[in-house]
Amino acid sequence: MTSVVLRNSVYRKSTKKSASLRRYRTSSSEGNKYIITEETNSIGSRRIQALRDIPRHGVKAGDLGGWVESEDSLDQNGDAWVSGNAHVSGDGDAWVSGNALVSGDAKVFEDALVYGDARISGDAKVYGNAQVYGNAQVYESVRVTGNAHVFDDARVHGDARIYDNAEVFEKARVSGDALVYGNARVSGNAMISGYAWVAENAQVSGNARVSRNARVSGNARVFENAQVFENAWVDGKAQVSGKAQVSGKAQVSGNAMISGSARVFENARVSGNAMISGYAMISGYARVYGDAEVSGNARVYGNADVSGNEIVDGR
Repeated sequence: MTSVVLRNSVYRKSTKKSASLRRYRTSSSEGNKYIITEETNSIGSRRIQALRDIPRHGVKAGDLGGWVESEDSLDQNGDAWVSGNAHVSGDGDAWVSGNALVSGDAKVFEDALVYGDARISGDAKVYGNAQVYGNAQVYESVRVTGNAHVFDDARVHGDARIYDNAEVFEKARVSGDALVYGNARVSGNAMISGYAWVAENAQVSGNARVSRNARVSGNARVFENAQVFENAWVDGKAQVSGKAQVSGKAQVSGNAMISGSARVFENARVSGNAMISGYAMISGYARVYGDAEVSGNARVYGNADVSGNEIVDGR
């Protein structure tokens, strides 16, 4: 994880610098791929028109495109394009470059950057200092803002919100009304959907699923094939891995670890340094905490308390 963050931090810095250099270099009309027409809209942006074919986006020379503030909005190099009723504008430093496409009613504004082969479409908005790049796609009514980054082959759609310093990358999917914010990271093939939240320093990776009204926060990690759903909450430094499931109104916190094919559900609470593994089930209003361990096929339910150094092995 650290190497990814370091790599992208360097990439972001150098990309911002090179974008500024490109603007100065392309100030001449020679070799330009578009002109800015006299047609304006209600906010003063002007429509662009292609000077050459851009086959990857189905654009022919002479085709009208979307709306830009100026040549400081859309690179004259590469195949980047703005189409339909899309806008790249604002008083900031918004910039679309590479082979990126902004289409539909999408908007890129303030200091946002969209580059690489990224796609922004539908009614999506990318703003603040947000960046969308690589092969990422952001569409429908998504908002990406703050210092958030969406990159690699990530997909964000529906009414999802990605903000603060959050990152969604690799082949991760965020959809529905999900929120990813703070310093949260969603990666791998992870899927966040429904009204789920991934917040603070939480990480969701691998093939993990967080859905419905579930919350993953603090420094919690959900990874491998684990699932957190319904109204469950995973917080603190807790870890949910393997094929484990946390559901219902269950809460897992502290340094607790849920692994294997274990299940924590209903109103159960697992906290402290507790470990739940194997095919164990914790349900009802049961509490497992301290340094307790529950494993095998054990069942802890009702109002049971398992604490201290207790070991419950259901073999």
